[in-house]
Amino acid sequence: MGKTYQTIIECSKFFSLLIRVELAVSSLAMQSKATTVEQYLAELPSDRRAAISAVREVILRNLDKDYEEGMTYGMIGYYVPHRVYPAGYHCDPRQPLPFAGLASQKNHMAVYMMCIYGHLPTNERFRTAWAKTGKKLDMGKSCIRFKKLEDLALDVIGDAIRSVPTKNYIEYIEAAWGKPSERKRPGAKSNSTPSRSTTSRARAASARKSAGKVKSNKSKKTVKKSKSKR
Repeated sequence: MGKTYQTIIECSKFFSLLIRVELAVSSLAMQSKATTVEQYLAELPSDRRAAISAVREVILRNLDKDYEEGMTYGMIGYYVPHRVYPAGYHCDPRQPLPFAGLASQKNHMAVYMMCIYGHLPTNERFRTAWAKTGKKLDMGKSCIRFKKLEDLALDVIGDAIRSVPTKNYIEYIEAAWGKPSERKRPGAKSNSTPSRSTTSRARAASARKSAGKVKSNKSKKTVKKSKSKR
Protein backbone atom coordinates (compact mmCIF):
# COMPACT_ATOMS: atom_id res chain seq x y z
CA MET A 1 0.00 0.00 0.00
CA GLY A 2 1.34 3.45 -0.94
CA LYS A 3 2.26 6.10 1.59
CA THR A 4 -0.84 8.10 0.70
CA TYR A 5 -3.10 5.36 2.03
CA GLN A 6 -1.37 4.15 5.18
CA THR A 7 -3.18 5.97 8.01
CA ILE A 8 -6.01 3.78 9.22
CA ILE A 9 -7.24 6.38 11.69
CA GLU A 10 -7.69 8.91 8.92
CA CYS A 11 -9.48 6.30 6.84
CA SER A 12 -11.85 5.61 9.72
CA LYS A 13 -12.66 9.31 10.03
CA PHE A 14 -13.31 9.45 6.31
CA PHE A 15 -15.80 6.62 6.24
CA SER A 16 -17.55 7.37 9.52
CA LEU A 17 -18.38 10.77 8.09
CA LEU A 18 -18.87 9.59 4.52
CA ILE A 19 -22.14 8.00 5.62
CA ARG A 20 -23.41 11.36 6.88
CA VAL A 21 -22.11 13.09 3.76
CA GLU A 22 -23.99 10.70 1.50
CA LEU A 23 -27.18 11.12 3.51
CA ALA A 24 -26.79 14.89 3.25
CA VAL A 25 -26.21 14.60 -0.49
CA SER A 26 -29.35 12.55 -1.04
CA SER A 27 -31.51 14.86 1.07
CA LEU A 28 -30.18 18.25 -0.09
CA ALA A 29 -29.65 17.69 -3.79
CA MET A 30 -32.49 18.45 -6.18
CA GLN A 31 -33.82 14.95 -6.67
CA SER A 32 -33.95 14.45 -10.40
CA LYS A 33 -35.88 11.47 -11.70
CA ALA A 34 -33.62 11.26 -14.73
CA THR A 35 -32.33 7.76 -15.40
CA THR A 36 -29.37 8.79 -17.60
CA VAL A 37 -26.76 11.53 -17.43
CA GLU A 38 -27.88 12.86 -20.79
CA GLN A 39 -31.46 13.16 -19.55
CA TYR A 40 -30.26 14.90 -16.38
CA LEU A 41 -28.30 17.47 -18.38
CA ALA A 42 -31.21 18.06 -20.76
CA GLU A 43 -33.44 19.01 -17.81
CA LEU A 44 -31.11 21.81 -16.65
CA PRO A 45 -31.35 25.51 -17.63
CA SER A 46 -28.89 26.28 -20.43
CA ASP A 47 -26.41 28.18 -18.22
CA ARG A 48 -26.26 25.41 -15.64
CA ARG A 49 -26.09 22.73 -18.30
CA ALA A 50 -23.03 24.44 -19.79
CA ALA A 51 -21.31 24.72 -16.38
CA ILE A 52 -22.10 21.16 -15.25
CA SER A 53 -21.03 19.80 -18.65
CA ALA A 54 -17.68 21.59 -18.41
CA VAL A 55 -16.96 20.14 -14.96
CA ARG A 56 -18.10 16.73 -16.16
CA GLU A 57 -15.60 16.84 -19.01
CA VAL A 58 -12.77 17.57 -16.57
CA ILE A 59 -13.80 14.67 -14.32
CA LEU A 60 -14.12 12.21 -17.20
CA ARG A 61 -10.79 13.27 -18.68
CA ASN A 62 -9.00 12.50 -15.39
CA LEU A 63 -11.08 9.56 -14.14
CA ASP A 64 -9.39 6.17 -13.78
CA LYS A 65 -10.70 3.65 -16.32
CA ASP A 66 -12.26 1.38 -13.67
CA TYR A 67 -14.63 4.05 -12.35
CA GLU A 68 -17.99 4.52 -14.03
CA GLU A 69 -20.39 7.41 -14.49
CA GLY A 70 -24.13 7.13 -13.91
CA MET A 71 -27.12 8.50 -12.03
CA THR A 72 -26.86 8.01 -8.26
CA TYR A 73 -28.72 9.79 -5.44
CA GLY A 74 -30.61 11.87 -8.03
CA MET A 75 -27.42 13.38 -9.48
CA ILE A 76 -24.48 12.52 -11.71
CA GLY A 77 -22.31 10.07 -9.82
CA TYR A 78 -18.86 8.54 -10.25
CA TYR A 79 -18.32 5.23 -8.53
CA VAL A 80 -16.53 1.89 -8.40
CA PRO A 81 -18.94 -0.51 -10.16
CA HIS A 82 -19.82 -3.94 -8.80
CA ARG A 83 -17.93 -5.59 -11.67
CA VAL A 84 -14.74 -4.12 -10.18
CA TYR A 85 -15.69 -4.23 -6.50
CA PRO A 86 -18.56 -6.70 -5.92
CA ALA A 87 -18.82 -5.79 -2.22
CA GLY A 88 -20.24 -2.39 -3.17
CA TYR A 89 -20.88 0.47 -0.77
CA HIS A 90 -20.38 -0.78 2.79
CA CYS A 91 -23.53 0.99 4.05
CA ASP A 92 -25.68 -0.52 1.31
CA PRO A 93 -23.94 -3.26 -0.69
CA ARG A 94 -26.63 -3.01 -3.38
CA GLN A 95 -25.14 0.37 -4.32
CA PRO A 96 -21.75 0.80 -6.04
CA LEU A 97 -19.00 2.43 -4.03
CA PRO A 98 -19.32 6.26 -4.41
CA PHE A 99 -16.26 8.27 -5.43
CA ALA A 100 -17.47 11.70 -6.58
CA GLY A 101 -20.66 13.49 -7.59
CA LEU A 102 -21.91 16.43 -9.62
CA ALA A 103 -25.23 18.16 -8.97
CA SER A 104 -27.38 21.18 -9.73
CA GLN A 105 -29.12 22.29 -6.55
CA LYS A 106 -31.67 24.99 -5.88
CA ASN A 107 -29.30 27.82 -4.99
CA HIS A 108 -25.99 26.57 -6.39
CA MET A 109 -24.19 23.78 -8.20
CA ALA A 110 -21.87 21.35 -6.44
CA VAL A 111 -19.00 18.95 -6.96
CA TYR A 112 -18.79 16.21 -4.31
CA MET A 113 -15.18 15.13 -3.77
CA MET A 114 -15.51 12.11 -1.48
CA CYS A 115 -12.21 10.97 -2.96
CA ILE A 116 -10.21 13.61 -1.06
CA TYR A 117 -12.22 14.17 2.11
CA GLY A 118 -10.88 12.56 5.27
CA HIS A 119 -7.30 11.97 4.13
CA LEU A 120 -5.27 14.86 5.48
CA PRO A 121 -2.30 14.88 3.03
CA THR A 122 -4.59 14.72 -0.02
CA ASN A 123 -6.93 17.33 1.41
CA GLU A 124 -4.08 19.69 2.24
CA ARG A 125 -2.56 19.35 -1.23
CA PHE A 126 -5.93 20.11 -2.75
CA ARG A 127 -6.50 23.22 -0.63
CA THR A 128 -2.95 24.48 -1.15
CA ALA A 129 -3.22 24.09 -4.92
CA TRP A 130 -6.61 25.82 -4.92
CA ALA A 131 -5.28 28.74 -2.84
CA LYS A 132 -2.52 29.32 -5.40
CA THR A 133 -5.14 30.00 -8.07
CA GLY A 134 -6.48 32.98 -6.11
CA LYS A 135 -10.03 31.66 -6.32
CA LYS A 136 -12.25 31.44 -3.24
CA LEU A 137 -12.89 27.86 -2.12
CA ASP A 138 -16.47 27.37 -0.89
CA MET A 139 -16.13 23.85 0.46
CA GLY A 140 -17.90 21.91 3.18
CA LYS A 141 -16.98 18.35 4.17
CA SER A 142 -16.65 17.12 0.60
CA CYS A 143 -18.90 19.51 -1.29
CA ILE A 144 -17.48 22.33 -3.41
CA ARG A 145 -20.26 24.83 -4.06
CA PHE A 146 -20.23 27.16 -7.06
CA LYS A 147 -22.66 29.46 -8.87
CA LYS A 148 -20.73 29.87 -12.11
CA LEU A 149 -18.00 27.95 -13.83
CA GLU A 150 -15.47 30.73 -13.24
CA ASP A 151 -15.69 30.05 -9.48
CA LEU A 152 -13.92 26.71 -9.94
CA ALA A 153 -10.24 25.81 -10.25
CA LEU A 154 -10.89 23.08 -12.81
CA ASP A 155 -7.24 22.01 -13.08
CA VAL A 156 -7.09 21.42 -9.33
CA ILE A 157 -10.26 19.34 -9.42
CA GLY A 158 -8.86 17.31 -12.31
CA ASP A 159 -5.58 16.68 -10.48
CA ALA A 160 -7.46 15.52 -7.38
CA ILE A 161 -9.58 13.08 -9.38
CA ARG A 162 -6.52 11.72 -11.16
CA SER A 163 -4.56 11.31 -7.90
CA VAL A 164 -6.90 8.58 -6.58
CA PRO A 165 -7.00 5.60 -8.95
CA THR A 166 -9.50 2.82 -8.29
CA LYS A 167 -6.96 0.41 -6.82
CA ASN A 168 -5.84 2.94 -4.19
CA TYR A 169 -9.41 3.90 -3.40
CA ILE A 170 -10.33 0.28 -2.70
CA GLU A 171 -7.24 -0.11 -0.52
CA TYR A 172 -8.34 3.02 1.33
CA ILE A 173 -11.74 1.51 2.04
CA GLU A 174 -10.48 -1.85 3.16
CA ALA A 175 -7.91 -0.23 5.46
CA ALA A 176 -10.80 1.49 7.22
CA TRP A 177 -13.51 -1.18 7.12
CA GLY A 178 -11.65 -4.42 6.54
CA LYS A 179 -12.05 -6.74 3.60
CA PRO A 180 -15.64 -7.63 2.62
CA SER A 181 -15.42 -11.05 4.30
CA GLU A 182 -14.41 -9.40 7.58
CA ARG A 183 -17.19 -6.81 7.70
CA LYS A 184 -20.30 -7.05 9.81
CA ARG A 185 -23.42 -7.06 7.66
CA PRO A 186 -25.73 -4.03 8.12
CA GLY A 187 -28.34 -4.90 10.75
CA ALA A 188 -26.61 -8.12 11.77
CA LYS A 189 -26.62 -9.04 15.44
CA SER A 190 -23.33 -9.03 17.22
CA ASN A 191 -21.85 -12.41 18.18
CA SER A 192 -19.18 -10.89 20.37
CA THR A 193 -18.55 -12.38 23.79
CA PRO A 194 -19.68 -10.18 26.71
CA SER A 195 -16.83 -8.38 28.45
CA ARG A 196 -15.68 -9.44 31.91
CA SER A 197 -17.10 -6.27 33.45
CA THR A 198 -20.49 -6.94 31.85
CA THR A 199 -20.45 -10.55 33.08
CA SER A 200 -19.42 -9.46 36.58
CA ARG A 201 -22.27 -6.91 36.76
CA ALA A 202 -24.74 -9.55 35.65
CA ARG A 203 -23.54 -11.99 38.35
CA ALA A 204 -23.69 -9.30 41.01
CA ALA A 205 -27.25 -8.41 40.00
CA SER A 206 -28.23 -12.08 40.08
CA ALA A 207 -26.66 -12.49 43.53
CA ARG A 208 -28.55 -9.47 44.89
CA LYS A 209 -31.79 -10.82 43.47
CA SER A 210 -31.19 -14.23 45.09
CA ALA A 211 -30.29 -12.61 48.39
CA GLY A 212 -33.51 -10.60 48.25
CA LYS A 213 -35.56 -13.76 47.73
CA VAL A 214 -33.85 -15.52 50.66
CA LYS A 215 -34.50 -12.54 52.93
CA SER A 216 -38.13 -12.40 51.82
CA ASN A 217 -38.62 -16.12 52.50
CA LYS A 218 -37.09 -15.78 56.00
CA SER A 219 -39.43 -12.89 56.77
CA LYS A 220 -42.44 -14.97 55.72
CA LYS A 221 -41.31 -17.89 57.91
CA THR A 222 -40.88 -15.56 60.91
CA VAL A 223 -44.40 -14.20 60.44
CA LYS A 224 -45.85 -17.73 60.27
CA LYS A 225 -44.05 -18.77 63.50
CA SER A 226 -45.29 -15.74 65.41
CA LYS A 227 -48.88 -16.46 64.33
CA SER A 228 -48.60 -20.14 65.37
CA LYS A 229 -47.38 -19.15 68.88
CA ARG A 230 -50.44 -16.98 69.35
